[in-house]
Amino acid sequence: MTVLVDVRDLSVRFRLPRGTTVRAVSGASFQLRAGRCLALVGESGCGKSVLVGALLGLLPGNAEVAGTAALTDGVGRVDLLTAPEPVLARQIRGRRIGLVPQSPTAHLTPVHTVRRHLTETLATLRPTIGRPTRRRRRAADLAAVEAGARVGLPASALDHYPHELSGGMAQRAVTALALAGDPEVLLADEPTTGLDAPLARRTLDELRHLVDLGHAVLLITHDLDAAARIADDIAVMYASRIVETGPVETVLHRPRHPYTAGLLAALPRNGFHPIPGLPPQLDSLPDGCAFEPRCQRAGAECAQVPLAATDGGHLVACHRPC
Repeated sequence: MTVLVDVRDLSVRFRLPRGTTVRAVSGASFQLRAGRCLALVGESGCGKSVLVGALLGLLPGNAEVAGTAALTDGVGRVDLLTAPEPVLARQIRGRRIGLVPQSPTAHLTPVHTVRRHLTETLATLRPTIGRPTRRRRRAADLAAVEAGARVGLPASALDHYPHELSGGMAQRAVTALALAGDPEVLLADEPTTGLDAPLARRTLDELRHLVDLGHAVLLITHDLDAAARIADDIAVMYASRIVETGPVETVLHRPRHPYTAGLLAALPRNGFHPIPGLPPQLDSLPDGCAFEPRCQRAGAECAQVPLAATDGGHLVACHRPC
């Protein structure tokens, strides 16, 4: 499978007043491949959404980013972490990488209909849609209907304002916007948040359909069932670090990291055994393994940050793996 995005040792730090440093992402490495879905899972606040913001250059000014994130097309490569804003705005966002954000209605302009959102986006991404003005308007309108239909958004919903949309329709609207430029890569940040079970399943199935069409999808979620439903590979994140990575079937059925095992044991179908304690704050991470205070397998060596070891494509960063 073609590697479209190759992330190596990505770290993000936020410098706050009075010398406080938030270590939001630490040494993250993974690949996004055409025709495959990678699920990035972990508890809220572990750094998943910050990672997405780093890839698109959408972090605030006090962010310090290190590492590399190479976007390739078979001809050249662009480092997303160092690319200037004009390159990200005119060549990357929407055109090569699409974003399905959290809280869809919060990312839609409240005084614009879905149709206007789509036509303006399409006019920007496809500037040759028809001339003169009347022909261009008609071409953009037809393209908007096609973009909505691609994600199951009926034409009748295009003239609705964001507040008139159900959660599922709003989700489809932002997905249509993310796909308007036909990007190779799609970043879906908690796309099922706030949806009921049937709508969540439908949204996930639509994302899986995109994967099957050849797109690379990064699914950000705290829902292991969502990951199991559509992902090919999974990366487990805890307190800013990716602690386990591998094929989804392997990781979810034979977890090696105690944190991954704890997440699975906490599921209702597995007896609902919550992990004791709470994750650390990202502005006060310990020097060693961040999971050590909650881990029943911890030993003296856990005072040091564990290095990742790979076993047949299954990577785990733990001194005492399961």
